[in-house]
Amino acid sequence: MKTPEFFQRAPVFRLYDPLGDFLGAFEEGIVEIGYLDCVKLAGHSCPTVAGAFLLTHRGLRELYGPDSLPERSKVRVELREAKHLGVTGVIGNVAAFICGAGDEGGFSGIGGAFNRRGLLHYGIHEMIGDIRFTRLDTEASVSLRLDTSAVAASPEMMPLMQKTLKGEALPEEAAKFRELWQARVEAMLTTPELWERIAVVTDRS
Repeated sequence: MKTPEFFQRAPVFRLYDPLGDFLGAFEEGIVEIGYLDCVKLAGHSCPTVAGAFLLTHRGLRELYGPDSLPERSKVRVELREAKHLGVTGVIGNVAAFICGAGDEGGFSGIGGAFNRRGLLHYGIHEMIGDIRFTRLDTEASVSLRLDTSAVAASPEMMPLMQKTLKGEALPEEAAKFRELWQARVEAMLTTPELWERIAVVTDRS
């Protein structure tokens, strides 16, 4: 399987997974999640998937600091919009995957431990921002807003996208569209000085 090289240059999450530790899935419960894992989950690489990745990256860093391991299944994920609206479901899926947060269909635990059910919620309209992460152990929370305009798309991209969608693009035009599409994602994920402009903190408590 060949993927764009920059996938390997995106940030990598390093987390403690108590369930994985208990069942022996990860040595000492330490799991690493990279951008490629989220691309496989979503089925594609785009500014929304990259944005959700960066929202979660900043959210967990705000809650745990740079030196502590975030704990999967110990973070509640809430989104302001309903799941079916726009790209909300995509953002929620990526954030929940990284955090180990399930909705009503999530893992219910073993013997009262390791619950992941009921940690993902949509339609929290009174919330400030697009997404909120809350630590279950301290109830500390951070809300964030996604701003993908921090990295502008090439003006060539949309005309090429339309031609490709209609089946009218030459092979070299379709290849150029893909290149420009992923170039924007690459800029988002590999330019640290832009991350705080893409994943904007709107509230802390």
